[in-house]
Amino acid sequence: MPQTAKTPAVHAVQIGALNKWYGTFHVLRDVSLTVPNGSRIVVCGPSGSGKSTLIRCLNGLEAYQQGTVTLGATRLGENARETTLARRQTGMVFQNFNLFPHLTVLSNCTLALRRVLGMARHEAESLARHHLEKVRIPEQANKYPAQLSGGQQQRVAIARALCMNPRLMLFDEPTSALDPEMIKEVLDVMTGLANEGMTMICVTHEMGFAREVADQVVFMDQGSIVEQASPSTFFTTPGHPRARSFLNTLLH
Repeated sequence: MPQTAKTPAVHAVQIGALNKWYGTFHVLRDVSLTVPNGSRIVVCGPSGSGKSTLIRCLNGLEAYQQGTVTLGATRLGENARETTLARRQTGMVFQNFNLFPHLTVLSNCTLALRRVLGMARHEAESLARHHLEKVRIPEQANKYPAQLSGGQQQRVAIARALCMNPRLMLFDEPTSALDPEMIKEVLDVMTGLANEGMTMICVTHEMGFAREVADQVVFMDQGSIVEQASPSTFFTTPGHPRARSFLNTLLH
């Protein structure tokens, strides 16, 4: 009996020779990266190296001029409907929370569920409360963002993204706006998501998180990926001189 050919596994993200300019400034230079389903990628590098621009290109917040971005089986830009659906399956957590100050925590989490997905109020609120429980702040549901600490606000932002049932989570320096004592509570939530198998790309300088959680560390400099390695290799024997210099400065 002939064997049926297996369908190859679809990667969560495939980036091919991505280039982006701001005017004459070449911010991304031939960036290529494959992110398998379930993997956790930490992107690090000096300020201005293109890290945040790269992940913003993955969900359409930034336009790029050359190259390809494929989310799952959908190449962004080829089909407007499929591109929109693929972007809905990508959660984004920003540096500065981006919560609506005039809405309660619960309303921040249910807004897209009701307006974009057309979910009934009781269903949306039930789902939102589930994810607020997951990020360990269910008791904050009826408060406003200004009544919360920075760490709590960032956990609301994570819960809001999770409500859309994303296949991929993008984090853009999620702890950089937090006081030191609040960083751990956010990293603990992110570690929990990673342990559940969530595919993640995280721009961060939290090297302890990278050591513990990442499958791969991607180091960028001047718009290019100059090193990609496992955490054990990256933190002990980085191959590129720029990566060695970065680690020496950051860790010492």
